[in-house]
Amino acid sequence: MTDHSDDARADGGNGAADVSDRTAAVSRETAETTIDVTLAIDGDGDSAVETGIGFFDHMLEAFAKHGLFDLTVQCDGDLEIDDHHTVEDVAIVLGEAFTEALDDKRGIVRYADRKVPLDEAVAGVVVDVSGRPHFDFDGAFSQAQIGGFTSDMARHFAYSLAMNAGLTLHAEVTGVNAHHEVEALFKALARALDDATRIDPRRSDTPSTKGKL
Repeated sequence: MTDHSDDARADGGNGAADVSDRTAAVSRETAETTIDVTLAIDGDGDSAVETGIGFFDHMLEAFAKHGLFDLTVQCDGDLEIDDHHTVEDVAIVLGEAFTEALDDKRGIVRYADRKVPLDEAVAGVVVDVSGRPHFDFDGAFSQAQIGGFTSDMARHFAYSLAMNAGLTLHAEVTGVNAHHEVEALFKALARALDDATRIDPRRSDTPSTKGKL
């Protein structure tokens, strides 16, 4: 995990936030899923993911890789029913992990806007790490299923993550291949969150006139 404390000390006396341990470990158990997640915001993009849904594992690995988050996810879900509870609950726990790891959000950039292409597909994400959950989505997925993953669960994943990480999140997707559309969305989300959660070396306070996010 990257230690940004040297960056904080090298800001010419502006007192940038020390973020030497922006990590979290969150567990959740219900009648539908049992989930353990660990997250390091300032990571190397390493991941170990096992949800029982191959394509979802691939998307979470891509999310970690492109966001430079270190991420582990272990989920035992009721896949004999469908993939809904597994995808939703992983997003809930991951959102809670972001909330825990970011703590008071002191020093973060806060806002980000990213677009990511994958062949014919393009996904865009605008995010504000605001503490005010809000989600808007524009677009549709061209095929209903990608292996054992229901395509629309990508939208629901982003929604559940936003609600539990306290994000204002606007996302959009276009394309003709659902695999490409969903993958572009996960990568855009990762890139936007990487940008928004970075520490601004000029800032030591919480980026809000309220003094709190």
